[in-house]
Amino acid sequence: MDNFLEEGPKNPLKIQDNTFRDGHQSLLATRMRTEDMLPIAEKMDNVGFWAMEVWGGATFDTMHRFLAEDPFERLRTLKKYIKKTPFSMLLRGQNLVGYRNYADDVARLFVDKTCEAGMDVFRVFDALNDFRNFQTVVERIKANEKHFQGTICYTLTERRMGGDVFNLDYYVGKAKEIEDMGADTLCLKDMAGIMAPFDIAKLVTVLKRQISIPIHLHTHYTSGMASMIYLEAIKEGVDIVDTCLAPFALRTSQPAVEPIVATLYGTTRDPGLDLNLLLELGDYIETIAPKYRDYLAKHRMSVIDTGVLAHQVPGGMISNLVSQLSDAKALDRLPEVYKEVAVTRKELGMPPLVTPTSQIVGVQAVLNVLFGRYKMVTNEVKDLVYGLYGKTPTPVDPEVRKKILKNYKRGETPVTGRAADYLEPELDKVREKMGDLPKDDFDLIICALYPSTGEQFLKWKYGLEERPSTVKPKTMEDVRKEDEAVAQALEKVRAGS
Repeated sequence: MDNFLEEGPKNPLKIQDNTFRDGHQSLLATRMRTEDMLPIAEKMDNVGFWAMEVWGGATFDTMHRFLAEDPFERLRTLKKYIKKTPFSMLLRGQNLVGYRNYADDVARLFVDKTCEAGMDVFRVFDALNDFRNFQTVVERIKANEKHFQGTICYTLTERRMGGDVFNLDYYVGKAKEIEDMGADTLCLKDMAGIMAPFDIAKLVTVLKRQISIPIHLHTHYTSGMASMIYLEAIKEGVDIVDTCLAPFALRTSQPAVEPIVATLYGTTRDPGLDLNLLLELGDYIETIAPKYRDYLAKHRMSVIDTGVLAHQVPGGMISNLVSQLSDAKALDRLPEVYKEVAVTRKELGMPPLVTPTSQIVGVQAVLNVLFGRYKMVTNEVKDLVYGLYGKTPTPVDPEVRKKILKNYKRGETPVTGRAADYLEPELDKVREKMGDLPKDDFDLIICALYPSTGEQFLKWKYGLEERPSTVKPKTMEDVRKEDEAVAQALEKVRAGS
């Protein structure tokens, strides 16, 4: 038996904690509030994480829209308590933290203000793996002397890595592109949790020979394979992995940190984190978790989705498909939609299924099932086929492209340049429209990214409109009253029986 993890030079695994971002985004619809982070912020800072992911992804949208919190204020507040551990964020390239490509002036200002608010590590990805969509944000990340983590969205067309598109050569080629762009680290981002453990071991082994920058691995527990993926990658020398504290781990989130720390204890890859401190932090999360329990998926017994092993549709995309079909009173057609997703995805150029392309492909697949193939086409699909999101991994099916772009407002011949080159500057128009409502560039960014909900948030922020009760936080007292009401109802049922 090979004991190379027990003997040899020390190579401690680095761990990024995602509890304050991806953990509650994956499990609780991104509803965790800043007030529930602060009681353990200083202790989290003392764990010794490589970084803490505290921002990006859906947090910006959810905070201002549903929590009535200022996203930039969360960064500034957390920075007062977490002074040693770098902050990390997920940045969707030219999409920033929204759902479309924004003009270069918006992208530049966003990165500059985010750096000013306290961000250190920018995990930059593009839904099509078109790295031209990195160009503007990377220029500003570098200008602000921050850490640029270049990201490859990992996806498959078959059960295992391979085939004509997403094979070993594809990923090695993309990794070299990222290193040539000046990335400080490379992230392999598996949003659906579909990596196979032995595939990722092979990929890490090959990449270690081909590139010199550290490799960071990100996956989700959705399929149940995540811990096996990490263990195989760790054995092959992966540098950094993403985890969460146990209460916000597993299901569609990341692997839990505690078992990994225990597994590697005393080995050459021992991260050296204090297990007892981690357990203490997890106990705190358990105390505030009941406030958010209504957001936790309760529709199935299993904490993993074995179906993703076959259909490869990410968890967030599944919930969107279910919601659309439910609204159309056609939930019984979900199996048809799963099949249609694969066909639609291939016809639209095989984009990885991650925000925003997962939504674009998913919505069109639903429309194709309900109304006939491409009888109804969304504007986002038209923009994708026209080239406004970038270059798809494979060419769009010519017949489908012709059908989709017929009478399209921009023309019927797709563009091939960098997507943002076809976008007009936006900030001056936002300033003109919003008037004196935004008080600074931080406010302006909120309005630029989310015109209607951003304006509404600023009215709440500055007391121009009263914040509705729907965005006020649930307290532990609320939870206690709910539990008492349930207990009383159950008691009546028992008494009646």
